[in-house]
Amino acid sequence: MLAQADRTPVTVLGMGPMGRALAGAFIDSGHPTTVWNRSAARAQPVVAKGAAPAPSAAEAAQASPLVVVCVLDDRAALAVLDSAGDALKGRTVVNLTTDSPERAREVAAWAEQRGVDYLDGSIMTPTTTIGGPAAQVLYSGPQEVYARHRAALADIGGAAVYLGTDPGRAAAFDVALLDLFWSTMSGYVHALALARSEGIPPSTLVPFARGIVDILPEIMAELARQAEAGEYPGEDSSLVSAAAGIEHIVHAAKARGLDTGVLSAAKDLADRAIAAEHGEDSFARLVETVAQGPAA
Repeated sequence: MLAQADRTPVTVLGMGPMGRALAGAFIDSGHPTTVWNRSAARAQPVVAKGAAPAPSAAEAAQASPLVVVCVLDDRAALAVLDSAGDALKGRTVVNLTTDSPERAREVAAWAEQRGVDYLDGSIMTPTTTIGGPAAQVLYSGPQEVYARHRAALADIGGAAVYLGTDPGRAAAFDVALLDLFWSTMSGYVHALALARSEGIPPSTLVPFARGIVDILPEIMAELARQAEAGEYPGEDSSLVSAAAGIEHIVHAAKARGLDTGVLSAAKDLADRAIAAEHGEDSFARLVETVAQGPAA
């Protein structure tokens, strides 16, 4: 698509899969788009779509009032931004790099010290969604900065959610939700291994696994309500019962020579709560046990 006169010029620093998807979305929406990557070859797919390649991060930053960074982590982001130096003054940096809330705040402090407007963002959906209705991005940082660039950022696609002025807020949502995702994925691959050890083809398990997923929304909402209230009624399902169920899975997995690290950690957590006389509470009681830190 040809660049449109009313579209904000955008620079994208970092041409990994997500960086290329972001640049492609901006190009498709008519933004004059400049790109940079340490390895220039990685930018070629978006250059072929119409992006302007820059020989350095500084020259890329000079090309646009809106500079989007998407690299491996915030340490890499800081290295890239440092290399851009004074070229970033008077511009807005939107950091869509995944990292911790603490590091997001460090990058925000770096930007503030240099007179650079800064937003931190977390992309919650895969590269294939970018530019389409299924994309979702969370943002945090100064509200006036978000408002100024909201129209351009909307062209990433889907839903954008502004979470407040704390620059670490989006990253906090991100790590919590990724915690859920990777813990779930770890449980799923373990389930596939356990099924396969019993001669059950993994694909055969899928319809039943989806049934488990279907019952989770109500359970998740109820556990969240209990955690927010700090009250953990266990009349319907207690920690003692949950620990017994986990123990059965650990026994079956060990009998087949499978790794039980994740399950054993879950069992140990439940056992700690039970030892503290919370065995008749619900599973949500473990929010408090996790918050106490590792066992002594």
